Amino acid sequence: MSTAREAEGDLNQSPAFTDVNLFTSDMVLREAVAREGAADAAENLTAFGRIAGSAAAAELGRQANENPPRLRAFDAQGRRLDRVDYHPAYHRLMGFSTAQGLHCSTWDYLTGNGPRPGAHVARCAGGYMAAQMEAGHCCPITMTHAAAASLLHEPVLARTVLPKLLVRGYDPRFAPWQKKQAITIGMGMTERQGGTDVRANTTVATAINGTGPGKAYAITGHKWFLSAPMSDAFLVLAQAKGGLSCFFVPRFAPDGSVNRIKLERLKDKLGNRSNGSAEVGFDRAFGYLISEEGRGVQTIIDMVTLTRLDCAVSSAGLMRQALARAIHHAQHRSVSQKKLIDQPLMLQVLADMALDVEAATALAFKLAASFDGHDDPDAAAYRRLMTPVTKYWVCKIAPPLVYEAMECLGGNAYVEEGGFPLLYREVPVNAIWEGSGNVMCLDVLRAVERSPETLERVLAGIEAASGGEQRLKSAVDGVRILLAEAARDQARARSVVELLALTAAGALLQAHAPPAVSDAFLATRLYGAFRHSYGVGLGGGDIHSIAARAAPAMA
Repeated sequence: MSTAREAEGDLNQSPAFTDVNLFTSDMVLREAVAREGAADAAENLTAFGRIAGSAAAAELGRQANENPPRLRAFDAQGRRLDRVDYHPAYHRLMGFSTAQGLHCSTWDYLTGNGPRPGAHVARCAGGYMAAQMEAGHCCPITMTHAAAASLLHEPVLARTVLPKLLVRGYDPRFAPWQKKQAITIGMGMTERQGGTDVRANTTVATAINGTGPGKAYAITGHKWFLSAPMSDAFLVLAQAKGGLSCFFVPRFAPDGSVNRIKLERLKDKLGNRSNGSAEVGFDRAFGYLISEEGRGVQTIIDMVTLTRLDCAVSSAGLMRQALARAIHHAQHRSVSQKKLIDQPLMLQVLADMALDVEAATALAFKLAASFDGHDDPDAAAYRRLMTPVTKYWVCKIAPPLVYEAMECLGGNAYVEEGGFPLLYREVPVNAIWEGSGNVMCLDVLRAVERSPETLERVLAGIEAASGGEQRLKSAVDGVRILLAEAARDQARARSVVELLALTAAGALLQAHAPPAVSDAFLATRLYGAFRHSYGVGLGGGDIHSIAARAAPAMA
C-alpha cells in the first residue's frame, strides 16, 4: 500500500540535481577549455565529468564531511601516535582525483616527453569539476601538485621524490614515503605570531651534519595551520643560520621511526571539514634543506603561486555548481502556474549571476593557460600580475553569489540533505587560504613597482582582446590612474585590483562570449556602484539568452 506522501507525488518539487556530467553540461567550461588550448582533453574530461557529477560521488562527499578526520595523538599506553584517521569516503574521493592526475599531470613532461600543450588548462578543468564533487579533498591534491615546483629547486631530492609524486594513484597507508606506491605532500608556513607574515616565523632549523642544499636539519618550533596532516611529507619554512629557509620534512625519519612532528589538535573549521587542518609542534624533526639557506620565500613561492591558481579555479567551480542548481530548480519549480525560469524577476537574478560565473571561469582559464606559456614573456607577465588579481576577484565574489543561488531555491537550500549548506560553508575558504584579499592587493602593487613592463604587457593584451570597445579602453586608462594613486596611497589597492579584474574579464568576454553576455557585463560591472545583490540593473539586457547559455545541458 502506498503511503500518503507517495500518493501526493513530488508536489512541485524540482528533481535532484545529480548524475549530471559536469563537463558536457557546462557550455562555458567546454568553450574555455577549447579556447585556452586543451581541446584534445575533451574526451578525458567528459569521462571525469561523469564521475564528478554522479550521485555516488555526491554521497561520498556527504559522508566525508559528516564524518570528519579524527586525531589519534596517543595509543592506549600513552605513546605518541600522531595519526589522523579519515573516513573511507574521503579516500575514495582522493582515488578519483589522483587517477585523473589532478595532483601531477602538468609535471608529466619530467619523465622525458616534453611539456604537453594545454596541460595546465586540462588539469584545471578537472579541478574545477573536482571542487564541485567535494572540495575538501582538493586541498592535498592542490598542495601535492604545487609542491613539485618547489622541489625542483633541489634536483637531487627531486629525482628521488618526484617519481612517487607522479604516480596516478593513491596510497593512504601510514608508512615511510620510500615504501609507498604514491605520495602526497603538504605545506607548513604560518605560525601563531605572524600568520601571513612568514618572516616573523620563530621555528628554527639546526644543521645536523653540514649546511647547504639537500643537507639534513633538525627543526624545532610550531605551525598554526598544517592542512592534510597525513601527507607523506611537508614543505616547511624555518629559520636557519642563513635566514628563513624551506625544508622537505617527511612523516618518517630515515631510521624508519615516526618523525618528531607532534599533532597537537585538529581545527574545528567552518567548512572544508573532510580535510584535516592541524596545529603541530616540531621537536627536532628531521628535514632536508631545499635550495640555499635564506631563500625560503623564494623557494616556496613557486608552490604558493600554483595553489593560488587552484583557489581561483575551485571558487569558479563552486560558483558554477551553485548557479547550475539554481537554474535547474527554476526550470522545474512553478509559481502561479508559471515556471520560475519564465518569470522576469527570477530570470534577471539568474542571468546576473551567470555573468559573474562566466567572467570568473574565463579569467581562471586564461590564467591557467598562462602557466602553459612557460617562457613566453607575455604569458610570464600575465602569470605574475594576474595570479593575485584573479584569486582576489574570483574568490571574493564567490560567497555572495552562492548565497544568492541558495535564495533562488528558498528553504530547501537551507536544509543539509540538499547539499547547499555544504557548498555554502566551503566557499569562503579560498579567499582566506594562500593569501587573503589585502595580501593579494599588496602583491599586485609590488609586482607593478618591481616591473612596470609586466603591467604594460598585461594591459596591451587586454587592449588587443577588447576589439576597440571604448568602455574597455576607458577602463584600461582607469587602471593606470588608480595604480598611480595606489603608489601614493596603499588604501586604493583594492579599487585598482578590482577594476583590473573586471577589465580583464570584460575583454575576454568581449572577445569570446556572445554579445548578450559581453554587453551586459560591460554595462553593469565597469565603474558601477557597489552592488549589494544580484538582479538589479539588467533591465535592458537579453536575460533570456544569458540564462539559457548558463543552463546545465542535461543528457
